[in-house]
Amino acid sequence: MSQNAPYYITTPIYYVNDRPHVGHCYTTLVADAAARLMRCAGRDVFFLTGTDEHAEKVVESAAKNGVTPIEWADRNAAEFERAFALMNFSHDDFIRTTQERHTTVVQALIAKLQASGDVYLGDYVGWYDPSQEEYLTETVAKEHEYKSPVTGRELEKRTEQNYFFKLSAYADRLKAHIDANPGFIKPEARRNEVLGRLGQGLVDVPISRGVKEGDVEWGIFMPGDESHRVYVWIDALINYWSAVQAPDRIKYWPAQTHAIAKDILWFHAVIWPCMLMALGEELPGCVYAHSFWIREGRKMSKSLGNFIDLATINAYIERYGLDALRWYLLTQGPMGTTDSDFVHAKFIEVYNADLANGIGNAASRVANMIAKYFDGAMPEVTAQDAAAQGFGRDWPALTNQAVTDAVEKMGAFDVGGALRCGLELSNEVDRYVHDTQPFRLAKDPDNLPQVAAILTNCAEALVVAANLLHPAMPGTMTNLLSRFGRPSPDTLGGADALSAWGAVQAGTPIEKGEALFPRADGDEEPPGGGCEL
Repeated sequence: MSQNAPYYITTPIYYVNDRPHVGHCYTTLVADAAARLMRCAGRDVFFLTGTDEHAEKVVESAAKNGVTPIEWADRNAAEFERAFALMNFSHDDFIRTTQERHTTVVQALIAKLQASGDVYLGDYVGWYDPSQEEYLTETVAKEHEYKSPVTGRELEKRTEQNYFFKLSAYADRLKAHIDANPGFIKPEARRNEVLGRLGQGLVDVPISRGVKEGDVEWGIFMPGDESHRVYVWIDALINYWSAVQAPDRIKYWPAQTHAIAKDILWFHAVIWPCMLMALGEELPGCVYAHSFWIREGRKMSKSLGNFIDLATINAYIERYGLDALRWYLLTQGPMGTTDSDFVHAKFIEVYNADLANGIGNAASRVANMIAKYFDGAMPEVTAQDAAAQGFGRDWPALTNQAVTDAVEKMGAFDVGGALRCGLELSNEVDRYVHDTQPFRLAKDPDNLPQVAAILTNCAEALVVAANLLHPAMPGTMTNLLSRFGRPSPDTLGGADALSAWGAVQAGTPIEKGEALFPRADGDEEPPGGGCEL
């Protein structure tokens, strides 16, 4: 795909039956980092997130709290927007499924499926998971002893009339697509999981719920039939399409990446692609299903009081800074097939190793030496002299390769790998300083031209490192770059500019500033006295 092609990335839209926590923030953070790096690399990015509001749970939660469903949805949608602002996410749109721009599109698409015969009215007898608002096949229900695969709660046996989507008609086409596009479902274990279930065959799935007398008016009516409302999961999936229907947005379709958690893989990797096939639309490039966070070795739950909620997140931000938290989540998070443990001691270890002793220390050492030996201004050094002091390193080639690797890894949604390209570059600066020891050379004034060349290489490499670390730590890296006389990388307009050698002009004031990441005390209690709810 062209480097200049539009880049459309989405998160799930989140249920508004409760407030946000680290799981919601993590998926959105991963998408945010990808969107930021792609913007810096010159891509035309559209980053979508939002809230899923037509669930039965919203009606139940609203009733318990003495408000209407829309009042409850408004309240919790605002909580998500507040959380996402706190985390400094750069989404281009926040969609809500109660918005008319979405509801009208849902009805139009379902009407199209009805006209093609892919949606029909029929009778359903089977298992329903009320905790997840999901219908399950007999095979899946039996496999989990007729309990929810997610919550472990008892399933309900239901007999009712529903509209069905003819999922079974697209099994062969979907399998062929997955076989022909190995990167369509990631990680590979999730792809194998889907293929394994596809091998058992597909059955048509209910996409509506009947309206009963006395029901609260909540949800989108089926086209032409107000005795049925569109089931919440099909309503939710269509947000990825409805958000880009404006004339200036249609260019973004299809999404390059749907970032989701593993519990909604089936909807996104099977039902949604089959719906798109039925509609004659292009499929997304990749469905990436990450795993979950746990807390200090235990699954997070309300009963244990160990959720990493907004109060906990804010406590970490206040003590260590937002970008430190973003870095930890992005580099230690559950992007693979195993869950990741949020352990306070590990947070401190990563913070000190990567940030305080890593990029923070490297920037501080270089700025301090420029201040000490060159009156705080970038020394004047020819490219030839800088290359001659490379100490076995071709710095322009190293930085250019780091940018190339980072953009390539992010394109494959290897978020941690992409960010580590920047950290490794910073670490290489540290090793270079250790090898060349400019602080010793500077004791002899005759060596100052050599010292100038070494520090020039360091400063230029640190600028490129900060450009690559910016998607994870935009605030702190913008601060670092400003100390070296450089702008935020999202203003540069392309991958070539990210790696441009010689960007810091001779005579540019280099500011020492305060420590970007003061070293953390590992003996301190976690923020918030344990951070329980």
